[in-house]
Amino acid sequence: MARTANHWQVYMVRCADGTLYTGVTIDVARRVAQHNGTGANGARYTRARQPVKLVYQEKAANRSTACKREYRIKQLNRREKLALIAAGSRIISAAKRR
Repeated sequence: MARTANHWQVYMVRCADGTLYTGVTIDVARRVAQHNGTGANGARYTRARQPVKLVYQEKAANRSTACKREYRIKQLNRREKLALIAAGSRIISAAKRR
């Protein structure tokens, strides 16, 4: 079954220990819930670092684009990731004011 209504997204969560985890999914809310222990499909990395909080997400055209973007984000150092999160927060805040 084709998932035409859903969009692939890249997301970052902040773990309880302050580390950042980056991933891709179609359903960000479901994936964050899984990282927080709902269901059995949370990433091994986040299992020992719960709870996690969604701090960043961006849409991608398809799975390939999402995975490439995930790779690029994972290559960033922590300071650059925090800047990306801050920039995303400013964009969202500006859109809500309109």
